[in-house]
Amino acid sequence: MRKEGSHMSIEVIDLVDMAHKEKRRKNVFNTPRFHAWMHHHSPGQKDEMRCHNTDQTFVVLDGECTMSFPDGGKVRLKPGQAALITGGSFYQLKNASDQPMIMTGNRSGPSENIQIIDYVTRKEIRQKVQAELANQ
Repeated sequence: MRKEGSHMSIEVIDLVDMAHKEKRRKNVFNTPRFHAWMHHHSPGQKDEMRCHNTDQTFVVLDGECTMSFPDGGKVRLKPGQAALITGGSFYQLKNASDQPMIMTGNRSGPSENIQIIDYVTRKEIRQKVQAELANQ
């Protein structure tokens, strides 16, 4: 939804509604200076351990997210809680609950400039991840 009668550009979306309909990850905003996304994880769904080349934030909107780290540390985020992960820090997202988990996040810069580095191989896996997302 775009605000009419305004001199500034604004786009408003309902992330929770979108996540329940899409049931996948999706970039929701992408400009040359900023991008944001939403994640939908089904119960038990988890990502591979990875890191990115930029700082990023995560905010849980619905359900719970368990973030795991290479040293064995874990943090459980509940609705309304946010986390900041600095670029180069490895992490894994998991929905350990029996309900869908919905979160949003953002980084500076366009999504096309983001690197996704696998923990085990320490190699860029962006194309692999994008192919997996396209097949969801």
